[in-house]
Amino acid sequence: MSSTTLGMILFLTFVAATLAITFWASRQTKTAADYYAGGRSFSGVQNGLAIGGDYMSAASFLGIAGIIALSGYDGFLYSIGFLVAWLVALLLVAELMRNSGKFTMADVLAFRMSPRPVRTAAGVSTIVVSIFYLLAQMVGAGALVGLLLGITGDAGKAWTIVGVGALMIVYVVFGGMKGTTWVQIVKAVLLMGGAALVTVLVLANFGFNLSALLGQAATVSGPQANPESFLSPGLKYGTEAQGLAGKIDLISLGLALVLGTAGLPHILIRFYTVPTAKDARKSVLWGIGIIGVFYLLTLVLGFGAAALVGKARIAEGDAAGNTAAPMLAQQIGQEIFGPVGGTILLALIGAVAFATILAVVAGLTLASSSSFSHDLYAHVFKRGQASERQEVVVARISAFVIGAVAIGLGILAQGQNVAFLVALAFAVAASGNLPAILYSLFWKRFNTAGAVAAIYGGLVSALVLVIFSPVVSGGPTALFKTADFVLFPLSNPGIVSIPLGFLCGWLGTILSKEYNAAKYAEIEVRSLTGVGAEKASEH
Repeated sequence: MSSTTLGMILFLTFVAATLAITFWASRQTKTAADYYAGGRSFSGVQNGLAIGGDYMSAASFLGIAGIIALSGYDGFLYSIGFLVAWLVALLLVAELMRNSGKFTMADVLAFRMSPRPVRTAAGVSTIVVSIFYLLAQMVGAGALVGLLLGITGDAGKAWTIVGVGALMIVYVVFGGMKGTTWVQIVKAVLLMGGAALVTVLVLANFGFNLSALLGQAATVSGPQANPESFLSPGLKYGTEAQGLAGKIDLISLGLALVLGTAGLPHILIRFYTVPTAKDARKSVLWGIGIIGVFYLLTLVLGFGAAALVGKARIAEGDAAGNTAAPMLAQQIGQEIFGPVGGTILLALIGAVAFATILAVVAGLTLASSSSFSHDLYAHVFKRGQASERQEVVVARISAFVIGAVAIGLGILAQGQNVAFLVALAFAVAASGNLPAILYSLFWKRFNTAGAVAAIYGGLVSALVLVIFSPVVSGGPTALFKTADFVLFPLSNPGIVSIPLGFLCGWLGTILSKEYNAAKYAEIEVRSLTGVGAEKASEH
């Protein structure tokens, strides 16, 4: 049996199982709380697994392994950044958001401010960040299926992206948060198992000697003139050609990765699915544990691909390196178990990676469609007069629209490294959402003008800088390869847009006279104790 056939059988088995879960969840989804927050019925351990499933995306599994395999040490900085980011989420956001909110980030911001402008800004930001993140998953899907099915043309990959988009819409429209969470739990277990299996096989191949693995990776994939530079900083960022801009770009990337998680909409809504603040803390701790182990595995996967597959073969299969992990699975399977073993392992890892993409896009689509229906439709357009049933219907319709937009942009962005695309989503989230959230929770003077200025200021500055950066034009890996309108030299805008978001929030606040001490006192008590949060969530 070929790897193509076996991969399709495994993948279709997973799809059938998850569709069964989705159908079951649809029978349990009766209220808005069920659709948005899974009825707040998940334990800390279950939600921790789901957080891991939500966070360990195609960027983690495919993108980071690929970027390490192509760029060595500099690629592993993505793993470090993604992991350290959870400390910010745990210490500053998780428990306070769970205690303060109802269903979305805007619920927290709108509590002590004029709701319509704040909900509009938060809804727009949520949808923009989610679409950036969805882009990465769609590109990963196209690259992965291209490898599994032997599709090399852009048209074939485009149809793959359409198929993934259609499946994710089904998950969200019918399963809501309950179905999506169970899909993410199943996927987290599969992904950890698959990554651990390949990691153990790679280490066994080198006698569990990490130095031997790194040495061969440098020899096979490092620059011929200086192979050891593969294991040192500067191969991707800070090269002589880049000069100072490369070093600043690296700092910018680190800022976006560390601060972005606490502003990601699909991660923030996970804190509302647990019944108590204690469970919110517990779920983040479980999430950190699972994610921490996983990112250590990406080190072996990336350098293992560099050592056993080689940079040239990986780049030939996919210029951005997104197929490094599946190619490593096939190679190590062949070396240890023969051709059949390679076929089976490639099919297994391919199916797990596809499961990863499906689960993450479902979570992202749910976050953005929930924000549109709950924040924009119910509270801005309908001024709080929409029924729960109307909200859920609009959420399902908006899932179709957001899915269609993500499919279109995913087709356009083929050829980009998925970890890099996710880093852009992190930069946008850290620039717009995070300043508004932190100011709202910790600054007594913060007001409506400050919240709107922080969100729009950070969001617009990040988007404008990305548009005029080397990501969009001016090079072979840009979205528009033949055009060149680069005005901003950095690939990641975080070092400029994040401080701008905080500055805009501060300026907007001090220039406005609005101030509600009573509301701040109430949200302070609620965020620290949880008193009143359950009552608020019922309205």
